[in-house]
Amino acid sequence: MALNIRREEVNQLAEKLAARKGINKTEAVKLALENELRRLDQAVPLRERLRPIQNRVMARPATGLVADKVFYDELSGDA
Repeated sequence: MALNIRREEVNQLAEKLAARKGINKTEAVKLALENELRRLDQAVPLRERLRPIQNRVMARPATGLVADKVFYDELSGDA
């Protein structure tokens, strides 16, 4: 089945990629689609990227300090 690119901007992007890679537009579109699909497959969700940081924070012992206005004023030197 044929692919009909109707937006001139998309056509120009395909031409630009084809020219840079030394391939035809069909191969350029194929390459771009393969690369985007690979990128999506390899993407690690934000939740999974943050999990190690959350685990490190939660592993630290509680200080028993109350984080109130006085506490933050002391940290910033406004006390």
